[in-house]
Amino acid sequence: MCDLTVIILTYNEEKNVLNALNSVKDLAKRIIIVDSFSTDNTVSIAENLGAEVFLHSFVNQSQQFDWAINNIDISTKWILRLDADERLTDESAKEIEEFIKVNGNTDVNGAVLRFNVRFLGKDLRHGGIYPFRKLVLFKHGKAHMESRNMDEHIVLDEGNSYLMKCDSLHCDFKDISSWIDKHNKYSCREVLDYFEKPSETHQALHGAAKIKRFVKTKIYYKLPMGCRAHLYYMYRYYFKLGFLDGKEGKIFCFLQAYWYRFLVDAKIYESKLVQKDASK
Repeated sequence: MCDLTVIILTYNEEKNVLNALNSVKDLAKRIIIVDSFSTDNTVSIAENLGAEVFLHSFVNQSQQFDWAINNIDISTKWILRLDADERLTDESAKEIEEFIKVNGNTDVNGAVLRFNVRFLGKDLRHGGIYPFRKLVLFKHGKAHMESRNMDEHIVLDEGNSYLMKCDSLHCDFKDISSWIDKHNKYSCREVLDYFEKPSETHQALHGAAKIKRFVKTKIYYKLPMGCRAHLYYMYRYYFKLGFLDGKEGKIFCFLQAYWYRFLVDAKIYESKLVQKDASK
């Protein structure tokens, strides 16, 4: 096993967590579940597979992950943040194992994993979604999580990062109603960030995350509220060829690039009306 601790944050993830745990159980020395008091079988599934389960009230992903780092005695050199609806493939697990062996004493302190997004049973290859990249593997003490309500990223404090070549998998086995409910909650947290304007900006990020943050804060939010979600959907579905993923691609692009972005804008508009009325 690698000198690695895997941290998974959960809440009612009984449909997903088994696959996530199975994908890392032969790779990591420790698997830690930080659960937000699930009401389903998430905790029992995790415990039966040998994961260490800690219960902690949820505020946002950033604070929950920071709580795990600061309150759980982690002694391994490496940490992997994995979502419950994500899992390593045999190829990506082997690549991580080799990466950790090679970079124990180098200045490479983090790794960006590539994720293949599977939606309604189909692997999405277009629409700007593949491969989905994020830095989730890092040396303990060499990185931190951004303090944000939404769209939080792990940021290296020093050293370099490496982009993995093999794909891992993002696959949520919950239905579309659950997807909508989850993203409705996401939209509330994103509105908080819009008004609070977290101090850490795109300059601290690397690669694709840096570009996306710059576009979002410096371009997207400068466009008129009434049309930016529509333009973003057109960009993803037509210019980035999302239509090539068939019906599943159409549904995903519409929900993620149009419905969700428009929902965020509607809540921003609502908040401004409330603030205006309060100032009268």
